[in-house]
Amino acid sequence: MQEPDQNDVKQKSNPFLPLYFSIVLVVGIFAGYFFSFENTIITDNSVPGKSNPYRKINNLLDYIEEQYVDSINKKQLVEKTVTAMLKSLDPHSDYIPAEDFKHVNESLQGNFEGIGIEFNIYGDTIRVITPIAGGPSEKLGIKAGDKIIKVDGKNVAGVKITNKEVFDKLRGEKGSIVMVTVLRSGVKKTIDFSITRDEIPLYSVDVSYMVKPGIGYIKVSRFASTTYEEYLKAFNDLSSKGMKKLILDLRGNPGGFLKAAVDIADEFLTNGLQIVYTQGRANPKKTYKASTHGSFENNPLVILIDEGSASASEIVAGAVQDNDRATIIGRRSFGKGLVQDQLDLPDGSAIRLTIARYYTPTGRCIQKPYDEGNEAYYNEEIERYNDGELVHADSTKLDKSKQYVTPGGKIVYGGGGIMPDIFVPLDTAKYTPFVNRAFYAGIINTFAFEYCDKHRAELLKTYSADKFVSNYSLNDAVMSEFFNYAKNKNVEGSEAEFEKGKSNLKQLLKALIGRNLFDKDAYYPIINQTDNCIKKAVEILEKP
Repeated sequence: MQEPDQNDVKQKSNPFLPLYFSIVLVVGIFAGYFFSFENTIITDNSVPGKSNPYRKINNLLDYIEEQYVDSINKKQLVEKTVTAMLKSLDPHSDYIPAEDFKHVNESLQGNFEGIGIEFNIYGDTIRVITPIAGGPSEKLGIKAGDKIIKVDGKNVAGVKITNKEVFDKLRGEKGSIVMVTVLRSGVKKTIDFSITRDEIPLYSVDVSYMVKPGIGYIKVSRFASTTYEEYLKAFNDLSSKGMKKLILDLRGNPGGFLKAAVDIADEFLTNGLQIVYTQGRANPKKTYKASTHGSFENNPLVILIDEGSASASEIVAGAVQDNDRATIIGRRSFGKGLVQDQLDLPDGSAIRLTIARYYTPTGRCIQKPYDEGNEAYYNEEIERYNDGELVHADSTKLDKSKQYVTPGGKIVYGGGGIMPDIFVPLDTAKYTPFVNRAFYAGIINTFAFEYCDKHRAELLKTYSADKFVSNYSLNDAVMSEFFNYAKNKNVEGSEAEFEKGKSNLKQLLKALIGRNLFDKDAYYPIINQTDNCIKKAVEILEKP
């Protein structure tokens, strides 16, 4: 058969043929990509024809990286994915990126690496509140009141520097060197310090002192790896001063290590009493009991808690409450009854995964509900305030279906924090509106610092921390100076309003001046004098 002439073929071509080819080409490309993508989620150990759900995330990330309209940072996308995945489980499972890991762990490890100062930013200038005892800054002669104006030759004053930026500049690896230039009151020239960074202790026992003869006070701000040793040191010091009764302040303490909480609770409970137990789906029940080494097992004890007391704080409070061992005073605690385990990853990041719940000795879990999402969970404290719970005990929402009874017959509740034995409302009327305006404008702190800076030498020559607490008083001339200072800083308020809040303002200023001179050893003994929870604790402990 004779082959057709090519010209004849052209003449006989279907005019829609190019369209058919286009459709076939598009379908072919789509089908090829579709089957190619499907093949990537089938592994050797997968059931033929079914996708492996455990590869879905990896394949989705690959697909986004290859096909997304804009370029992406895959590392950031992975970290956001992991964070979202963990947050979908519960409010306390979390992912810690490698760059944040060291900083996040510092408060629990009990130390950090830096130059060793406490500072505040006043008037857009870094001002040293106090050099940390034994740290590199103190050893070189940096003093409270010094103004840091340069770091490594770069100006840090008047540039609207933030706290984070200060941390980034002053902290660093042990052994590294940073040059700090300070301006000191009474010295005309600036002073340069070449500071070798070192390991700086980060204390979790904020303060300990005798409130009254025989009554000691210890404030613990978190449960870190060094907390138990710090507590014992404070306890032994107070015992040497005649302490027979103790106020343990756990207000605002967000928790920390389970072991630290168990060790401290053990100090108050007799041998064999249960402290806490943990249990999870993949983690069998583990019970922690008191040993024989407790040094304060029978003496009168009060523990203070509030809405900021969580986790390990609640373990201690729940242990003594359920064993009828102490009086709990304050307001309902946060309600965190979940236990996290930390998995360190090869890239320096870590995962904290909830693996169990903890239960107090009566068997109650004090974890508050989180079924309405993380935002609602963390906003619950605001709801407490709006509902009046922080000022009225009868506004507290208790789950009456989760009642438990202590050995002494006391009814306690689970499902939402530790309810104190004695409720003390939040003092919303302590400071007048004028004082509150001045405080939130930063005027009170600034005035205290500047006043202290002018009179530091004479004050330190005249007073020790104890004498300052007991003997120092702000006279009317200083208070008038503050009122004029506040007016010049545009804080509105009449003289009548100022006079009405003068007494509490005077105490607050004295406490802040004391902090600038003697740190926490003066601040807490002064500010706590009008603390209603501490006053109630003393009242209970002084009863025969």
